[in-house]
Amino acid sequence: MKKAGFLIPALVIAGAIALSALFIVDEREKALVLQFGQIKAVKEDPGLAFKIPIIQEVVRYDDRILSLDTQPIEVTPSDDRRLVVDAFARYRIADVVQFRQAVGVGGMQAAEQRLEGILNPTIRAVLGAEGVTSNTILSPERAVLAARITSGVRSRAAAIGLEVVDVRLKQTNLPPQNLDATFARMRAEREREAADEIARGEEAAQRVRAQADRTVVELVSESQREAEITRGEADAERNRVFAEAYGRDQGFFEFYRSLTAYERSLRGSNSSMVITPDSEFFDYLDGATPRRDR
Repeated sequence: MKKAGFLIPALVIAGAIALSALFIVDEREKALVLQFGQIKAVKEDPGLAFKIPIIQEVVRYDDRILSLDTQPIEVTPSDDRRLVVDAFARYRIADVVQFRQAVGVGGMQAAEQRLEGILNPTIRAVLGAEGVTSNTILSPERAVLAARITSGVRSRAAAIGLEVVDVRLKQTNLPPQNLDATFARMRAEREREAADEIARGEEAAQRVRAQADRTVVELVSESQREAEITRGEADAERNRVFAEAYGRDQGFFEFYRSLTAYERSLRGSNSSMVITPDSEFFDYLDGATPRRDR
């Protein structure tokens, strides 16, 4: 019974030690077997693997494509117009042994710090190269610049066991201290353009008004000319009719002219006239025969 009492704990301990010698490598990761900090084995294939219990440990690293967003940095293109840019990189651990030797126990945090230290200077160098202006960075040509940055980062990142898949520029802005000046310049340009448009509009309005005034003057003059012609023709026709009537019946014509004179002179209910008693004006009113001694 004593032996059985010691055997069960021994079997339990042996089973625990045996289980601790087994570990599983996921298909999304790579594993290193370390012994006192030294790399003893590399496990890149998924499945069951073994290690020496107690004296060996397993360190796992992600084998998927990872992302790194850089902090915004200032760059100065060749036109000396400073910009604030930030980028993101896609990378993966290509050589896990070289990666471990480069970053040590720092792991992914140390690796991303190293990668950002490579990425930012490369961005400054590419965007500050000769011939690269702020307009180039803001244009579709930024894809070409991103490809140049990716190419420049890959060789240096390979030294720490990383494979840089892609680098892309995200936001491109002006520094805060330049925003006010830029907005003021843009506002001044828009105000100048607005003033030019207003001036051109006023000039066009003056031309339209001048044309309208000239057209009015021409129309009024033409109308007045036609009215004078019509009036003259009417007066001529009237005189012709009067002359014809006078020629046909001189007495009736004189009678008609006298009635017209009465109508024009005696207007209203209290008209007064001062004339001599023997005036010919009222010959047709007192029944006298008009004198024709002229």
